[in-house]
Amino acid sequence: MKSFNTADHAFVREVNLSSVLRLIYSEAPLSRAQLAVETGLNKSTVSSLVEDLLGRNLIHEMGINSTGTGRPAMLLEINPQAGVIIGVELGVDFIAVALSDFIGKFLWRKNVPADPAASQENTLSQVLKFIQDAVLFCKDKSYRILGLSFAIPGTVELNEGLLIFAPNLNWHNVPIRKLFSERTGLKVFIENDANAAAVAEHLFGAARNLKDFIFVFAGVGLGGGLFLNGELYRGKGGYAGEIGHTPIMAEPFQLPCRCGNLGCWETYANQDSIVRRMESRLQDRQHTSLSIPFIKSAADQGDKNAIESIAEAGTAMGIGLAGLVNIFNPEKIIVGGPVSITGEYLLPSIQQGMNKCAMAEIAVQTEVTLSEFGPDASLLGAVAIVMDDILRNPTHLERR
Repeated sequence: MKSFNTADHAFVREVNLSSVLRLIYSEAPLSRAQLAVETGLNKSTVSSLVEDLLGRNLIHEMGINSTGTGRPAMLLEINPQAGVIIGVELGVDFIAVALSDFIGKFLWRKNVPADPAASQENTLSQVLKFIQDAVLFCKDKSYRILGLSFAIPGTVELNEGLLIFAPNLNWHNVPIRKLFSERTGLKVFIENDANAAAVAEHLFGAARNLKDFIFVFAGVGLGGGLFLNGELYRGKGGYAGEIGHTPIMAEPFQLPCRCGNLGCWETYANQDSIVRRMESRLQDRQHTSLSIPFIKSAADQGDKNAIESIAEAGTAMGIGLAGLVNIFNPEKIIVGGPVSITGEYLLPSIQQGMNKCAMAEIAVQTEVTLSEFGPDASLLGAVAIVMDDILRNPTHLERR
């Protein structure tokens, strides 16, 4: 019989520890006996694993369940005070930094506009200042910081923590992990903004029990987080989901995209496209600088131009989504990001455009809905990336 070495035992224990923690997260409250039944592990092993998780402060005992005919049992759940996570969303025209507890509740945050034309150095210095503010807040409250995570609009190399290319910022090969780990001493994560938002929906939101769904981030850019068979799909190089740069227009009047190509999907379905459509309708009138909140407000007041501008972008979004529906047959498509505040005007035209271009028997299986987190989906996604890492690798967190 083959003997197991220490490394084998450590690996098996890590897998079991993760299984118990993830089960408590998804189905709490649970007793030790229930965990044994659900995992198939014996009761002594489960008790040992539970004690380990309690020692790391990741779970806590929430009281005794004395209902039913069996012996009263102590129930377990995720500990919201296990620690805090610093999440950063580096948008094209804004910076958001937030502090969250271990179940995704924001405890502190800062949001400021940003100039896309500002230098990379200035923008990152501003981000660092906000992170330092968050760290000081944690020290004042004696919070344990579990990690620092970035959601970024671009292609990301996960192993090295590199931002490879952010078309709408025109940033190339930025060593985000190295820069911020050196300056903060924290464990740093980096993820594409749409991928991060998809993880947030899977952990906290509308896709908690789904295996196949697509998250669409709609802002200055248009990105996709593909969740297939219960896992985030990254592709060979980790760059899957750059749906906004799929060419969908072949006419001679193709619009140029910031990525350098012509006719990209996002140029017809992002927030700039809505502003352009509105400006074209108001070209003979005096108007203030247009923004998505302004256009949404006008739509709320019944402004036909605003409603039609949003609807046209929604139709373009739906046409692009039709291809994804035909390829992936997802159960749900979730739309989030800054444009999602126009959802009541956007969704009907998305659905119409998708139904028109997707195969009918596939389209009827896909529900299109708004993110529960609206413009905060990717910011919460940055938090979710750290939490997901801990759920998968609980021994990475030291005992308290």
